[in-house]
Amino acid sequence: MAREVMVLENVVKIYRAGEIVTRALQGVSLKIYEGDFVSIMGPSGSGKTTLLNMMGLLDRPTSGRILIDGIDATRLRDKDIAKIRNLKIGFVFQLFNLINRLTVLENIEMPLIPRGIPKPKRVEMAREALIKSAGDPSWLPKKPLQLSGGQQQRVAIARAIVGNPKMILADEPTGNLDRASARIVVKTFLDLNKLGTTIVLVSHDPEVANCTQKIYMIRDGMIIGVREPDKSKCILNILQ
Repeated sequence: MAREVMVLENVVKIYRAGEIVTRALQGVSLKIYEGDFVSIMGPSGSGKTTLLNMMGLLDRPTSGRILIDGIDATRLRDKDIAKIRNLKIGFVFQLFNLINRLTVLENIEMPLIPRGIPKPKRVEMAREALIKSAGDPSWLPKKPLQLSGGQQQRVAIARAIVGNPKMILADEPTGNLDRASARIVVKTFLDLNKLGTTIVLVSHDPEVANCTQKIYMIRDGMIIGVREPDKSKCILNILQ
């Protein structure tokens, strides 16, 4: 049986701004297993990004527990949470979140620097990660803004996987891409998943979600159901 890599137990997230109280998550329970490739879908404001932020330990829940490889992350100090994030989780964002004053190489190798990995090894690992992300090593000396949006997203995926994390969390990774670039990114995720990487992807696009193994539906901060994908409607299987 597949091993649980992440467990959310009755996770609640409440935001307060003066007298305004927003219940962004209302008791979400979820299990992610090693080798999963799942998506989370829901309307705008349903809590998708908040849920992904909880899973990525970018924010703490108001109540409930989040276990990473059996460790209760909600009880850890900030520096220990940062260490888990660096070692176990890779992030891919809709807007790429690359640093434009740095080269592609410098962007990709950033997660490796806190680990004390020597520069020559970092360069080698960055090159391998870019190739694995369907990128071109000739991009390494360039700045992100010299690349197209689709190319920048592949650089962002390389940064996410360079440290060999157990899991990738992707927030609308095709949201800013044209259709051809979106297909490349989805194919890249599928290839990474076949190599054993666990992937959780938030998307509003059913053609992207239908490429995953399971679709969690979220509304008003609650998981309201689980859908089997229709693979015939995956973006990779639809004739152009």
